[in-house]
Amino acid sequence: MTQQKNDFSQGNIPKTIMTLAAPMTLAQLINVLYSVVDRMYLGRLPGHLALTGLGLTMPIISILMGFANLCGMGGAPLCSIYRGRGETEEAEYVMGNSFTLLLILGTLVTLVCMFVKKPLLYLFGASDATFPYADAYLTIYLMGTLFVMISLGLNPFINSQGFAKIGMMTVGLGAVVNIILDPIFIFVLNLGVRGAALATILAQGCSAVWVLHFLTGKEAILRLRLSRMRLTIQRVKKILSLGLSGFFVNLTNSLVQVVCNATLQSWGGDLYVGVMTIVNSIREVVCMPLTGVSNGAQPVLGFNYGGKLYHRVRQGIRFSASVVIIYSFVAWIVIMTFPELFIRIFTTEEELVRIGVPALRMYFSLFMFMSLQMSGQSIFTALGRAKNAIFFSLLRKALINAPLTLLLPYLFDTNGVFIAEAISQFLGGLICFTTMYFVVYRPMQQLETEKTNVTV
Repeated sequence: MTQQKNDFSQGNIPKTIMTLAAPMTLAQLINVLYSVVDRMYLGRLPGHLALTGLGLTMPIISILMGFANLCGMGGAPLCSIYRGRGETEEAEYVMGNSFTLLLILGTLVTLVCMFVKKPLLYLFGASDATFPYADAYLTIYLMGTLFVMISLGLNPFINSQGFAKIGMMTVGLGAVVNIILDPIFIFVLNLGVRGAALATILAQGCSAVWVLHFLTGKEAILRLRLSRMRLTIQRVKKILSLGLSGFFVNLTNSLVQVVCNATLQSWGGDLYVGVMTIVNSIREVVCMPLTGVSNGAQPVLGFNYGGKLYHRVRQGIRFSASVVIIYSFVAWIVIMTFPELFIRIFTTEEELVRIGVPALRMYFSLFMFMSLQMSGQSIFTALGRAKNAIFFSLLRKALINAPLTLLLPYLFDTNGVFIAEAISQFLGGLICFTTMYFVVYRPMQQLETEKTNVTV
């Protein structure tokens, strides 16, 4: 019954996508609470050093999440394609190999980051005043890396099977635990940034247990079995090649955050690094619905692509792209109209608000084009087009944003950092979506025509 219920080759495409996307979008919004709630609470501590210190850890945490995406976002689309072909056993092998990779990579990156965290934090823009806060948070966070890898890396396999509500509950459980523990650890026990980190890893631990319980249980279509976990070179290559897109998204995000923090530290000091922390926090919240809809479409697109139902794939592309474009336009209007309201969610310091309002407007001035980037890249990943997905994950951040972040401050001072992001959103989004249209969408119409002619 479960297998039949989650057969994405049947039923209305928009309804199927939204059935998955709604809980996945909510899950993405909840997931971002892990870090955003920490920043909201730490922003209430006297001064801005604790908030700035936390912001300095974001590039490293983004890299850790990138390794989780390397396995999760690489393996889950493959599972959808194999399910569409009716190859359920091979889909289970892909999931089992992904889990083994998560454990290996999680252990390795924890050890490496523990060893190099001090020079990394200073390289990423820390000062003698902010380093103690950043070091305290990161040290504790790294102790829970395996929890992060398991919960974040395996949850896409729940969603890819059509259990979006279960996937939502994974992050929902962790978020609730985090929200409850944060004020207790930070204020009541007076642990400050250490309390925020401890609350986060305990919350991720709860999510990890939940994921493992479901994927080893009887309700799952694809079950996590010990017999499927032995690595094979062919499967690992497929997982990593497709997962590199999600990995490079996180890696290039980290790169740009490092360049931004270091540039702002040089041109404006700790105060401007704090402003960037707030702006990035707002971006994470605003982008989560875009990610939720895109991720909700992936299992449907991949399943139908595996089953060679190209007309349903094209319909899914049209619908998901329309939703994210409309949402981004509405979000842009709201942010441009009420920037101060968003800034004050994270701080009450008037100096941060004064600088943050124009910075936020510049950063989001061309935000509508971000939806094109996220939609196009998600479609490439869903259809297993690893090279396209990897290229566009590198293009916007590494090839456009990072160089402009270094160059534009010479023309616009600190404003150049925020302008660089807007330009990269425009160019990256336009190029990515246009390429997707001509490389994927239009040729698929020809494939459907050929399939119809053969059938006739």
